[in-house]
Amino acid sequence: MQFHRKDLTNDQLIFTYRNLLLPRMIEEKMLVLLRQGKISKWFSGIGQEAISVGAALALQHDEWMMPLHRNLGVFTTRKMPLHKLFMQWQGNKEGYSKGRERSFHFGSKEHHICGMISHLGPQLAIADGVALAYKLKKENKVSLAFTGDGGTSEGDFHEALNVAAVWDLPVIFIIENNGYGLSTPVNEQYRCERLVDRAKGYGMDGVRIDGNNVLEVYDTINGIREYCIREQKPYLIECMTFRMRGHEEASGVKYVPSHLFEEWSKNDPIKNFQHFLLESSVLTQQQIEDNQAEFKAYIESELQLAFEAADIQPNTEEELSDVYAPYTSSTSTQPAASGRNLRFIDAIKEGLHQSMQKHENLVLMGQDIAEYGGAFKITEGFLQEFGKERVRNTPLCESAIVGSALGLSLEGYKSMMEMQFADFVSVGFNQIVNNLAKIHYRWGQNADVVIRMPTGGGVGAGPFHSQSNEAWFVHTPGLKVVYPSTPADAKGLLIAAINDPNPVMFFEHKALYRSVSGDVPAEYYEVEIGKARKVQEGDDISIITYGSGVHWAQEYAGQNAGISINILDLRTLLPLDYTAIKEAVSRTGKVLLLHEDTLTGGIGGELSAWITENCFEMLDAPVLRCASLDTPIPFNMELEKNFMAKSRLHEYIQKLLNY
Repeated sequence: MQFHRKDLTNDQLIFTYRNLLLPRMIEEKMLVLLRQGKISKWFSGIGQEAISVGAALALQHDEWMMPLHRNLGVFTTRKMPLHKLFMQWQGNKEGYSKGRERSFHFGSKEHHICGMISHLGPQLAIADGVALAYKLKKENKVSLAFTGDGGTSEGDFHEALNVAAVWDLPVIFIIENNGYGLSTPVNEQYRCERLVDRAKGYGMDGVRIDGNNVLEVYDTINGIREYCIREQKPYLIECMTFRMRGHEEASGVKYVPSHLFEEWSKNDPIKNFQHFLLESSVLTQQQIEDNQAEFKAYIESELQLAFEAADIQPNTEEELSDVYAPYTSSTSTQPAASGRNLRFIDAIKEGLHQSMQKHENLVLMGQDIAEYGGAFKITEGFLQEFGKERVRNTPLCESAIVGSALGLSLEGYKSMMEMQFADFVSVGFNQIVNNLAKIHYRWGQNADVVIRMPTGGGVGAGPFHSQSNEAWFVHTPGLKVVYPSTPADAKGLLIAAINDPNPVMFFEHKALYRSVSGDVPAEYYEVEIGKARKVQEGDDISIITYGSGVHWAQEYAGQNAGISINILDLRTLLPLDYTAIKEAVSRTGKVLLLHEDTLTGGIGGELSAWITENCFEMLDAPVLRCASLDTPIPFNMELEKNFMAKSRLHEYIQKLLNY
């Protein structure tokens, strides 16, 4: 192993050595603690320290890094307090995630480290969003994300690199090629000779380096950082290394040929660098021993602080309150009627337009939303007014764009992503339910993201353009799910969603876009998320519904004046307005839950259970659900009408009345 110090001083070399030595000694202690049962799990980076340390030293302290399991050197080089790291690994409340996460599944905004999730690929797209923020701010910075050789097989790898290349983002992507994805060797992961060769396919440059040579890692990344800033382009680095222990300690290493350990032990990043410093008279043997003794004492003292921390006392109220980032609106609520009539689609457009004027840090992203104006023309004209930086066409990379939205949030931006159809959200599902939704609960980072979801049937678009999939997200703590039924609510709720620092899934029924009109104030205003709307009062039965169901219920009530129908529009599906639901039950004692979504697993089941558990004494009849058929939504209009809950509404109302 050849080390080239170039213009590095002795002090800089010693500083590098100390940063390399500390994570190794911490790891050795952690393995002892694991055997003693004082921690439950450990992912070892022994043998790979040079990559983490070299990368962290090459970046500025305020440039975001997206590490994975084997990047302890990133955390220690960024000077995170060791006792707090120990508390994190012990699952203590004083760690970085209040005991809610393990090992390296946490981040710290103070140290510009974004915590990973077990689905490794999504880290890469977050780096895209951070780099986009730097680009918009015209800051000379880069973001850096790690992946393993196994992670390059994931679609998220392709999407993140593609978006970074298309948008000319200053991102450094590092592949830590250690030969194995858990137990799967690289010859079962890919067929290209070198992973870095994939860079050419994305129109970016790449290089393969010795990942065990800390000076080569540092010098390479330092130069590439300058390139990315100067050229405003991404770069791919493949670091060749080896994992000297199992994927995690419980998995062992029996699947690895023994001769590989013998060969790679000769390339130990610390022993070799230490030898170089001795040969170069930068350090003496005594100084090396002194450094080791100093770190040993430091580790023991920091560990003692961690052991002295109090045991966790679960607090249910705190657990629930930490699911969402706190938000108190300072925007006026919906003004009185103005006599100004707008279509549903125009109200959404106005709410989005006023939000773009209000928030200079709001970025819109989606397929065809710029010059074309979006599939439904909601953003038509926005490009000319707000420019290409803030109104961004995206590749067909839903997962990467959701991840980029989260990356923007790390740097204080707001973002709105338009799913061209709500059906397409499935290809971005992981980022939404595992990254956006959980990040505040995990380590206190907000995700200031709105995802607009054109949804629903009634337009003869078939199984992949007409689904009602809101229930997928109602089951996910940390998301807010909004579903307006009127133009005034659509505008006010969209403004509220954009103002809210939490991730909001904003459902817009396509069939309502141009078929429903109503009074919409011209002012910039909010409708409070989490509050239902009393549509009309009645005494015979209560219909609790949302979206198109509101209009079905109103139409039925208008055609059947002899029935006194109480209608409640939920407007928000997560969190639910249980006070309003209870009042609707109390008013009539007979409740029909109506939604366009299919019956099984729809939100009607959850509402029915809650009402039965909390309002049983108020009921004069069983709670009934009127929902669409448990089939995919068909294309043929007659089949679609038969599919829809509306076709069975009269039957269920009569059944409830006659009970």
